[in-house]
Amino acid sequence: MSPKGRPEGEYRSAQHEGSSSSPKGRPEGESGAWDAGGGGAMPAALAERAAHIRLLTLDVDGVLTDGRIYVDDHGREHKAFSALDGVGMKMAMQAGIAVAWITGSNAAVVTHRARQLGIHHVVLGVERKLPVWERLRNELAVPPQACAHFGDDLPDVPLFDHCGLAITVAHAPPAVAARAHLVTRAAGGNGAVREACELILAAQGKLAAAQAAFGA
Repeated sequence: MSPKGRPEGEYRSAQHEGSSSSPKGRPEGESGAWDAGGGGAMPAALAERAAHIRLLTLDVDGVLTDGRIYVDDHGREHKAFSALDGVGMKMAMQAGIAVAWITGSNAAVVTHRARQLGIHHVVLGVERKLPVWERLRNELAVPPQACAHFGDDLPDVPLFDHCGLAITVAHAPPAVAARAHLVTRAAGGNGAVREACELILAAQGKLAAAQAAFGA
């Protein structure tokens, strides 16, 4: 059986594996790593969850960024985003997956970056994310099992418990990683979102077409 709080079929990347055998609490066949861009077989439990995703919601700090918050002498907040992640989200949206950001940040730079990428669903200054997530998915008519949420800290866990695919980053606290179905190899702000987007697209048989649309 899985440890308390850990979803059945959790998949963690190679850097979290201490041996080639399945760690305690993980079903047989869930160990090992799958690289969305490098081929190989995706774990069946993960593929089944990812195949149905129609809405991907993301935290900002620690997921789209490395978690560090830069504040200048005027109190203005600055963040650095990954261009790799930007293309990943564009591929997902072009493939028909809605992308939304739900964050506790109120920084103007978040809105600016979302506008650059064509992301229309952005909710700032959120302390309790679940009610916002529920409202958004109802507006978009997406059932919980067709939703993926990507977060890195405790405020994201309530969404993990309700969505079909819970994703977190390599540096997430253990209490968060234990509730996720997927722990990415890449760190937040350094391609983790691209990794997740490609995994979802691969599970839906759309990755090659999405890459071809960008000239690959």
